[in-house]
Amino acid sequence: MRLYGKYFNKYKIPFITAILCVALESVCDLLGPTLMSNIINTGIAQGSMSNVLYWGARMLLVTAIGACFAVIRNNLASTVSQRMGADLRYDLFRKIMYFSEESADKIESGSLITRMTNDTAQITQFVNGIMRIFIKAPILCVGGIVLASILNLRLSIIIYAIVAVIAVLIIISMKLSYPRFSQLQKAMDRVNSTVQEYLIGVRLVKAFGTYDIETEKFNDANSNLMKKGISSQMIITLISPLMTLTIGLGTVIVIYVGSRMFELNQANPGDISAFTIYMSQILISLIMITNIFNTFVRTKASTARIREIFECEGDFTNQGEHRELNGDIVFENVSFAYPNGSGEPAIKGLSFEVNSGENLAIIGPTGSGKSTIAWLLMRFYDINSGKILIGGHDIRELSVEDVRKNVAIVPQKPMLFSGTVADNIRWGDSQADEEALRNAAAMAQAGFIEQMENGFDSMLGSAGVNVSGGQKQRISIARGILKNAPILILDDATSALDAVTEAKVRDNLRSGLSNRTVITITQRCGTAMAADKILVMDNGERVGFGSHEELMANCEVYKDIYKTQIESSKEI
Repeated sequence: MRLYGKYFNKYKIPFITAILCVALESVCDLLGPTLMSNIINTGIAQGSMSNVLYWGARMLLVTAIGACFAVIRNNLASTVSQRMGADLRYDLFRKIMYFSEESADKIESGSLITRMTNDTAQITQFVNGIMRIFIKAPILCVGGIVLASILNLRLSIIIYAIVAVIAVLIIISMKLSYPRFSQLQKAMDRVNSTVQEYLIGVRLVKAFGTYDIETEKFNDANSNLMKKGISSQMIITLISPLMTLTIGLGTVIVIYVGSRMFELNQANPGDISAFTIYMSQILISLIMITNIFNTFVRTKASTARIREIFECEGDFTNQGEHRELNGDIVFENVSFAYPNGSGEPAIKGLSFEVNSGENLAIIGPTGSGKSTIAWLLMRFYDINSGKILIGGHDIRELSVEDVRKNVAIVPQKPMLFSGTVADNIRWGDSQADEEALRNAAAMAQAGFIEQMENGFDSMLGSAGVNVSGGQKQRISIARGILKNAPILILDDATSALDAVTEAKVRDNLRSGLSNRTVITITQRCGTAMAADKILVMDNGERVGFGSHEELMANCEVYKDIYKTQIESSKEI
């Protein structure tokens, strides 16, 4: 539990106070049977009402004090456990936000959701239990055994035997339960991932009518979760009756032996009554301890999953010196392979140079490494060899914040968030005024915003479900423009636009962003032709670099693309 050390330290005083209250409450509970024994032995047995009232008053006082301690520890337990749970969820979210791309690829989003909700809830429940009953149970058990032994050592031998049997059953339960609870959490991950995948692709499911396939996929995941749930509970289901049987046999034996000892005048009635209550307290505490260990097993599984998140690599943290960069870009013999990929390099020995203010188009077949260049420029991944320079500085010597502050990207799949249109565009610059907002939208040919019911204050649904694909792209382009970074990357960002609108956006960017480096990743030869320089990629390698005229003269891959897209369309 070292993982949670800082949380316990943060709430150390209320935590210790709650533990102290639990201990004192347990002492009060343990005093009860002894006081009752005095009532019977010195009061009822001797016919002394004064002794009955004297010891009865003490018993009521101890009970009331114990109740006060119980109220205090319950309040502290609820408050501290919920605050610790909130802190843990916050730290997990911050860790996930700063995940490296490799870490993000490693753990599925459905699993991350389960760990932030189900697993943290398990931890919260465990902390609450520690401050309420997890400490109380062992105190009652040990204290009850000690006091019962003081009352009657012979009868206590029965208790020792019962405790030993229960301990063996608990150990067996823990060893068999832990792997099953780990599998249960993984099955829950699979259910969450299945549901999330459906919700993301719900329109595609409707378009292809694959309801039966998706239903079957969920049914498989749901059935698997059910089976794992039954399997994880099966051990407890089998062990619990054995514990109950052991406890019941022990109680019967204690009552029988106690009655025989009473007949032989070897025990007082008050002592036997107190011993019986201690026996009940011990047995109840043993059941509580069993539940504690079952909870501990689940918490251990959840802790391992949460630790996996905290141990994941974060985004690159080297800070370096903060610098203002220009749009000069240099790739020097860069090679890169995705960490969790096939191992084949996505980029091989790539070199090219773009000066600040120039327009670069990157074109090539699918899978040629075009988007990978954008990810490397954003430093989502670190290169395996070579060097990438922005503004004359190696990006590995710059802080990640500086790199990404100076590079704006409009991704291939535009991502919008719930909120107003203005809120989404202001992701580029949260301090931008209304004029800058409108100018960015105008450059992105997003005039449709003005025609919406509330203009820039119109609400967008989650992922922009209430606007078209082309409208999403134009809002996303406006966001990138508003960032006002020296480098703007358009990663196939106009694929949903018609040729006329795309040409207007391209002209606006050329005239309005003449001081910025614009990199356009595209599949369209017509788009690439308008750039100052064109980088042609094929199978992760540079196969051409230069102007349209130069490439038509000496690059076979580019000529094939041109013939396929431009000349064939002219013939039609």
